[in-house]
Amino acid sequence: MSAPRRDTRGIVDARELFSHVHFRRREPAPGLRTQVAFYWLIDWDLPEPYTSHVVPHPSVNLVFQRHESSGEAAFAEVAGIGLELFTQKLEGRGRVCGVKFRPGGFRPFAPGRPVSEWTGRRLLAHEVLAVPAPVAAVLDPVQEDARVAALDEYLLALAPEPDPQAERAMALVERVRTDRSMRRVDELARTEGLSARSLQRLFATYVGVGPKWVILRYRIHEALERAESDPEVDWAELAADLGYSDQAHLTRDFTSTIGAPPTALATR
Repeated sequence: MSAPRRDTRGIVDARELFSHVHFRRREPAPGLRTQVAFYWLIDWDLPEPYTSHVVPHPSVNLVFQRHESSGEAAFAEVAGIGLELFTQKLEGRGRVCGVKFRPGGFRPFAPGRPVSEWTGRRLLAHEVLAVPAPVAAVLDPVQEDARVAALDEYLLALAPEPDPQAERAMALVERVRTDRSMRRVDELARTEGLSARSLQRLFATYVGVGPKWVILRYRIHEALERAESDPEVDWAELAADLGYSDQAHLTRDFTSTIGAPPTALATR
């Protein structure tokens, strides 16, 4: 499996986020890399509140977090795939240690229910996972190597069983992510020798959202990345490249997801 991505796809105004928090990605243990994309670690100490915005990926996350200014105890939660723009207000001091599962990779850790059961929901980890989450062991260490080691130990203790269907789902989503010519659900199903209905069931069970949603979400990620990196982007050309019928269609999807048109982000 590939190393942690270096791009910032999905993060709205990534430069602004990184100016407020200490953000990094770490690889999991070799035995976990089939199902886990990477760990993401964030620490902050802010004189004033800051609000971050992220367009979620088609991934489940396991998130350990401590918000010192809230006065609440640290906790761990399973965050299913977010269907809307995710907004998080950060203030004071805090720490987050997250596990980003590959799309389709979470099911082996919680095989009792389809991943669609968690979509759009955030639940305490003990409501989903069989082994209690070691919140202090993950969040307390000063050294981030110790935090990564605690995450490795916990996930390995969950003992995910190999699942060929999960591997198939992961491969399909990766194909959608990397092959920009893959724009239609029926085309994806046909190339895999599946009916559209069988493909839908596979995605509901192992990914958590339908294949059409995944195709559209990766288009928005691409458009967001271009909006923030290229102020001279040709939006009509990009719309055609992403498989949209016209620029207006791309603009509508982008605006409804991000809350601002692509030209506004490019200008900023």
